[in-house]
Amino acid sequence: MSEQDAVPAPGIASLALPDGSDVALLTQALMDIESVSGNERGVADAVEGYLRALPHLDVHRDGDSIVARTYLGRPERIVLAGHLDTVPLPTTPGSRGTVPSAWDGDVLYGRGATDMKGGVAVQLAIAAGLAEPNRDITFIFYDHEEVEASKSGLGRLARNSPHLLEADFAILLEPTNGTVEGGCNGTSRFMLRTRGTAAHSARAWMGHNAIHDLAGVLARLQGYEPATVDVDGLAFRESLNAVRITGGTAGNVIPDAAEVEINYRFAPNKDVEQAEAHVRSLLEGYDLERTDGAPGARPGLNHPAAAAFVAAVGAEPKPKYGWTDVARFSELGIPAVNFGPGDALLAHSDNEHVTGQAIHDCHDALRRWLSA
Repeated sequence: MSEQDAVPAPGIASLALPDGSDVALLTQALMDIESVSGNERGVADAVEGYLRALPHLDVHRDGDSIVARTYLGRPERIVLAGHLDTVPLPTTPGSRGTVPSAWDGDVLYGRGATDMKGGVAVQLAIAAGLAEPNRDITFIFYDHEEVEASKSGLGRLARNSPHLLEADFAILLEPTNGTVEGGCNGTSRFMLRTRGTAAHSARAWMGHNAIHDLAGVLARLQGYEPATVDVDGLAFRESLNAVRITGGTAGNVIPDAAEVEINYRFAPNKDVEQAEAHVRSLLEGYDLERTDGAPGARPGLNHPAAAAFVAAVGAEPKPKYGWTDVARFSELGIPAVNFGPGDALLAHSDNEHVTGQAIHDCHDALRRWLSA
């Protein structure tokens, strides 16, 4: 049944689970294959080879994204998904969040420890260790998550092979400290521009300072009180902030143009258009352009599979404040949650790390749920 459309790279034996169960050492093996966005081929080859050795899975590859599916005839199908790429390696001398990884006791340091080679290792361990789960499973491993949305491997799969993504419920193994985080906030970016008149700074009264005109914008943003919105029982905290300012041409010229970039993180009770309308109402009278936008996702915790999973994890679910690919699943009509090992606050940091215990705990929770 497998589609043999790519040849695994040499050295995939390095991904073998020691004694068939050590998911923490599997995480280390994945981390040691450098996979900064755009360079996922090596890790994708290794993951594909690992999955093709499992006879109970049907494997499909699209670029550097891999989908593996069980076909057991179960009444319910769930997705376990994770991205293969990482952000660039740190450049600060002595940084521990790099490649290759390193252990310090039970703590594993290196790029991708939390975001999200630990989650990917859990997916692979479940795939290898649970040949007859109580639900059919679709395992998705995709490229280009850490860059612009147009390059997303998950988006490409949805366009090229939407039938492979069909499911009743999805779990994205992003880091959540082992707690279920339902849905996610949406995000949008805006560019606000002011126009002035250039003049020599010695004769400033001859011009009009476009940078000074941003003062009113910044005052509105500083005085803004972001809402906390209840969505399906979870409290999503919003935020609206200036994130970048540019303007001016020289140290002796009154600037005739200035820009401030604004990021709005909005609760999943709004769509992108409603979020834009809210920002425009706050900044009425200014030249404002929306440059990017992605909807959030409602928690979906009222779905029976989600409720059963939350019960298996045994911790109170929380909202996801940042945007994740659960929003893509939501757009496909698939309720989705985030659940994975590690602290999301460590993602992308020079000190990125995860404990072996956290990886084992995440794996054990999923295995319990899929075996019950």
